[in-house]
Amino acid sequence: MTHHFRTLHHVCVVVADLDRSVAYYESLGIGPWYDYPKGTPYVEYEVPNAEASAAMRYKCADLDNVQLQLCEPPPLDSPQRRFLEEFGEGVYHLGFESPDLADAESRAGALGLDVIARGRRSDGSGFCYFDTRKGAGVTLEVRRTQH
Repeated sequence: MTHHFRTLHHVCVVVADLDRSVAYYESLGIGPWYDYPKGTPYVEYEVPNAEASAAMRYKCADLDNVQLQLCEPPPLDSPQRRFLEEFGEGVYHLGFESPDLADAESRAGALGLDVIARGRRSDGSGFCYFDTRKGAGVTLEVRRTQH
């Protein structure tokens, strides 16, 4: 049985000002930072607000054991914007790498987890966010990278 919440890939922190946050992390020796790689287009794409999703700003830093992502949501309505307004800056989600996204989504559904957003590419890569904030304290994501 594959456990899809076993291989932590990244921690995503929602921030109010991406440039200020990157500068602060760099002052602590964390970096280098790069823009989140968007990849090829999705063949399936279901998000609460596509315009807000497209306007989201991300920076990533690859640490020795995990990737750190900083996310600045636009002023448009999105789960990340609502999180920032309700809780302030902080950890929005944990992203786990999974070898089989469809299986991960199916198994999570069997556990009673609802999907918040999802995207699939033709090669099977993509992402799926689950509504786990109330139980886990954060949103959980499974993802599979492009090959």
